[in-house]
Amino acid sequence: MKTVKNILVVILVLGSLSSFKQPKKQKVNWITLTDLKEAYAKQPKPIIIDVYTSWCGWCRVMEKETYSQESVASYINENYYAVKFNAETKDSVEFNGIKYGYNPAYKANELAVYLLEGRMGYPATILLPNTNAQPAPLPGFLKPSELEPPLRFIGDGVYKSREFPEFMKDFTAKW
Repeated sequence: MKTVKNILVVILVLGSLSSFKQPKKQKVNWITLTDLKEAYAKQPKPIIIDVYTSWCGWCRVMEKETYSQESVASYINENYYAVKFNAETKDSVEFNGIKYGYNPAYKANELAVYLLEGRMGYPATILLPNTNAQPAPLPGFLKPSELEPPLRFIGDGVYKSREFPEFMKDFTAKW
């Protein structure tokens, strides 16, 4: 009988301890360009590309303060394919049927040069409604409140019927 009581006490203690665990924070589901090609072929949806470098301090801050926000991560995961792309990769990559290699003059991959329109600053956020869209880079560190309007403009499909300045007149921030 004493053994049964001890087992019940242990179960109760372990059960109560597990209730104090923090819920797992949602993170952005980053995918590779190869994964993007496959996923987009099955089900097209907008694309966000985080162009970063390994040495970029603001890139790490954006990951920690913006992309790790539950509301940002949840919205991106639901409405976008999210790709994290190291601008300085020397590997050849393919995007939208075009192969890109390393460009020593820019010290960056040609895809980064294309996405950033040759203005090589990091971090940079690229929002594409589809794979054929002209990139419009958002340069620098963006707080969640700064990223929300363009994310929603593309992610909610508003770009199909309104211009961004018109959208901003009625925009109400949620983050």
